[in-house]
Amino acid sequence: MVPSAPSTHPSALIPAPVTSAGSPTRPGRRFLLAGREPYVLAVVLFAAYAAVSVGRFRRMGTRSYDLGIYEQAVRAYAHFQTPIVELKGPGYNVLGDHFSPVTMLLAPFYRVFPSPVTLLVVQAALFAVSAIPVTRVATRLLGRARGLALGVAYGLSWGLQKAVDFDFHEICFAAPLIAFSLEALLRHRWRAALLWALPLVLVKEDQGLTLAVIGVVVALRARRHGSPRAVPYALAVASFGTVATLLAFTMIIPAFNTSGGSDYLAKVGGAGPFDGLDVKIRTVLWLLIPTSGLLALRSPLLLAVLPTLGWRFVSSDHHYWGTDWHYSAVLMPIVTLALVDALTTARHSPRPWLRSYALHLPTAVTAASLALTTALPLGTLTQADAYRVPDRVRAVEKLLGTIPDGATVESNIGPISRLTSRCRVFWIGRTKGLAPDYIVFNNASGWVKDVPGYARQLHPRARYELKGVIQGYVLLGRI
Repeated sequence: MVPSAPSTHPSALIPAPVTSAGSPTRPGRRFLLAGREPYVLAVVLFAAYAAVSVGRFRRMGTRSYDLGIYEQAVRAYAHFQTPIVELKGPGYNVLGDHFSPVTMLLAPFYRVFPSPVTLLVVQAALFAVSAIPVTRVATRLLGRARGLALGVAYGLSWGLQKAVDFDFHEICFAAPLIAFSLEALLRHRWRAALLWALPLVLVKEDQGLTLAVIGVVVALRARRHGSPRAVPYALAVASFGTVATLLAFTMIIPAFNTSGGSDYLAKVGGAGPFDGLDVKIRTVLWLLIPTSGLLALRSPLLLAVLPTLGWRFVSSDHHYWGTDWHYSAVLMPIVTLALVDALTTARHSPRPWLRSYALHLPTAVTAASLALTTALPLGTLTQADAYRVPDRVRAVEKLLGTIPDGATVESNIGPISRLTSRCRVFWIGRTKGLAPDYIVFNNASGWVKDVPGYARQLHPRARYELKGVIQGYVLLGRI
């Protein structure tokens, strides 16, 4: 026999947020952090994110040439030059790779601090700032304890941690824009929601579709909440986002690309619907279960994840399908704020089980984030090695220091981030006939058996001599 539900109002299980005016306080004392939790959390997250990314850089643990690519682009902007990225090839304009003019904003910082570390620190700051609107609106709608819990869960989310741990990418600008936009949407500030989302078209070419979905959700919410005047503006923004993406892929990027097309658009549609299906399913489950306990599915805000998941899953590049790298970072604020939205309505559900589930979910999500962090990048901060620079790194840096400023260098992943701030650096084998002053690469795995022969293979008309071999790193100089 099933017991009947108690005859109380459906919202009784999850109490409404308590304002500071209704909180008992001792005379002459006040809680100094009251109302400042989002900002304190952002500061803590910034320190943690910066420690992870800068620590990896100091240990020469860079895993791709992306940091070098973005540094070359930002370095050009800082000196009022065309953003030529020679790691992609001589004369390669970065706007023909991704349409991300937002990276121009880094130029003043880089001009003062010309180092790849500048990009990593700014990225850490942007991701940390995105926690402010997430925590602020969660606290406003769910109460201080639950709101702060979800803010912590967001800050520790696997998508952000993996992005912080993987070099620098322009999507660090998208996370705070999306977070501030959806915060405004949840507070029924329709104009602010649209204005915060508009710059997404300058972050990356695909983000125009995210803008379009946000515009549609704003239109639906505004109409439901008695603001019909906002609907046409929201639909106009949605149309603008769609057109901006179309133009970026078909006109802007091809105009700057040496091949006259888009290298990434060519990958879209190359995968069949069942290619890597197991990986894609795991990605969706990771996206929804530890971050929201599936409750985010009850919010229309979750629709904003579809453009990013869509192009990733139909791409022929299997690297996009999984949970690695930085590709899921822009989804974290969407899923978390969709959860906040779902929790605010769950307290009014007539189903007792749903109200009970919603009551305990913020704690469960936070606990899941904390538990997963032990196996994620922030978990390495508990290890002493995270703060040490190995002797082998110092030896390699000493070798690289013999390369003079302004020299042309051909390199692979290992040395790139140590050279792009002061040399012209090309990806090894991609100089298109230009014989650089130096060739330096990480050969610790022994992938090159005959170093002098490899140099002759790369540049048959030039002669190189071995300058040094340290910890598997090989340096050759042109004679």
